[in-house]
Amino acid sequence: MRSTISGYTRLPKIHKLSVAGIAATGAAVVAVAVAPNAFAAGTASAPTAAVKPVAWSTKASGETQQDALEQHTAAAVTAAKADAGKASADKERAEKQAANRSTERKAIEAKPAAPAKKAYANDVDGWISEALDILRAKGIPASYDGIKRNVMRESTGNPRAINDWDVNAVNGVPSKGLLQMIDPTFKAYHVEGTSWDIYDPVANITAACNYAADKYGSMDNVNSAY
Repeated sequence: MRSTISGYTRLPKIHKLSVAGIAATGAAVVAVAVAPNAFAAGTASAPTAAVKPVAWSTKASGETQQDALEQHTAAAVTAAKADAGKASADKERAEKQAANRSTERKAIEAKPAAPAKKAYANDVDGWISEALDILRAKGIPASYDGIKRNVMRESTGNPRAINDWDVNAVNGVPSKGLLQMIDPTFKAYHVEGTSWDIYDPVANITAACNYAADKYGSMDNVNSAY
């Protein structure tokens, strides 16, 4: 059969074979391009799984961004609530502390001040007055007149007076102080809260009145040496 390709008849035999081969290959490529599925179905070694195309959905993208925005907003709201709760707790704690300080301050302000210590004159009248306040607090009977009368008779109001000639002095325990007490008696009838110095005028008066109350019922009943 004569070829209809221009110039084909003039080609050598080997060139004619090459042209025929190229033409056949081109036809095969066209066939595959036109019906790829048919080729795949008729060939055992051809792949049978189709590759699923990947398409980007604008709607899916928008939903993803919306979800992320909602999650971010929810997290921000949660954090804001936590901050608000902490701020509220801090405020409540501060108010409570302030209220406690106010209550404590009011309690301190409302607490009655300790009464000022009573002042006494540093003389016979002052010593007797102080001794009487102590005696009354201890429930020991005595009166101002009864104490002063005996003080003036025993020592003339000299808190350092000492008897160095009577029997007590002879026995080595002379009488001392405003109401002329010997040391053993003073120690035995000492009134708590007063000095242990027998020459202390208030301590001497209170001890003597305690002794007189025990022996005579009261210093008021003493009108001579006792």
